[in-house]
Amino acid sequence: MRFSVTFGAVGPGRDPRGLGELARMAEDCGWDAVFLEDYLTYQGDASQPTYDPWICLAAMATATSRITLGTTVTPVPRRHPWKLAAEAVALDHLSGGRFVLGVGIGDPNDLWDQPTSARVLAEKLDEALEIISRLWSGQPVHFQGKHYRLDGAQLTARAVQQPRIPIWVGGNLLVPAVRRRILRWDGCCAYKGTPAAPEKLTPDDVRLLLAERAAFVVPGAVGFAADPGRFDVKVSGGDAAEFAAAGATWWGRWIAPGPRHEAEAILRAGPPNLT
Repeated sequence: MRFSVTFGAVGPGRDPRGLGELARMAEDCGWDAVFLEDYLTYQGDASQPTYDPWICLAAMATATSRITLGTTVTPVPRRHPWKLAAEAVALDHLSGGRFVLGVGIGDPNDLWDQPTSARVLAEKLDEALEIISRLWSGQPVHFQGKHYRLDGAQLTARAVQQPRIPIWVGGNLLVPAVRRRILRWDGCCAYKGTPAAPEKLTPDDVRLLLAERAAFVVPGAVGFAADPGRFDVKVSGGDAAEFAAAGATWWGRWIAPGPRHEAEAILRAGPPNLT
């Protein structure tokens, strides 16, 4: 099992320079990854400044050499998939192949767009992921979907990671469409329940998901995992040792926005000791 921390790029000390410094501290203190929440306005609250997480990730990549970096999660339907695909490849190069793209539908009532139903956002996410995966091949892409169309578009820059950058799927694990999406790609960073009725993710949830994954993946099938033999499950909170025994590959801690010294204290304490 590996260990991560997650920040929001919001408030004092969470600008690109500050997050670069925190990422370097996380690396020095034995953590294995730093993930960023992807917001333009952090959780819809404009009372504190929110910084572009992708610029912050670039700063974090140049400040570190070992740890994994990524988003948990990027609201893909709010982005042009071809632009997101190109940015991810550039960040993968900048980090030397240490980038993970966490994805989700985003908020149906996002402040920066017209309200959109969760169903439409899910349709756009699934189409976008197929487009992004194809564009990462470096080959011309022809795609005719309900929401996106490409006629021979091509990104010639390839990621350091091959055959492509890992895609981890977030969302509510109890929603069947979310669960199917998780099984199709490279990892799970999902929660359980809703913000109004949250539920605790359990080791049994991990065991069941891994069993479903083993039955779902067809080696060599187009559009499935980059590496059918590997599937990451990232959990947050709870007993890390119990989750490790259940097969989870990542345990994460969310560090709330707040004074920098509080974040530094958590980082210096280091990850859990499973021995």
